Amino acid sequence: MTLFSGSLAALTLLAGCASAPNEPTLALETSKSPDAYAACVMPRLQEHAFHPTLTQGQRNYRIVVPSTIAADNVIDAYKAASGGKVFVYERSLLSPGFARVARECA
Repeated sequence: MTLFSGSLAALTLLAGCASAPNEPTLALETSKSPDAYAACVMPRLQEHAFHPTLTQGQRNYRIVVPSTIAADNVIDAYKAASGGKVFVYERSLLSPGFARVARECA
């Protein structure tokens, strides 16, 4: 019974980690629209040897840089009243320059 209780406790802890909110590493405001911001970020990420993909929603652009050993790095750019709001999720320590590029384009 102790092994079962220990396994149940471990699964409960893991489930709590998986459902924890994902706070952005960086939040920025920009005078650029989401499409202008994405047009700035995409080539700069490619210059740094990242392989970004871009998707467009009704009010936002999402730029994802995949990682084989960690969670993907993500930039979400949303339309705001005076330009845009940008949320950066830098999830891999092996991606130097990702947040810097996001700041430079803001």
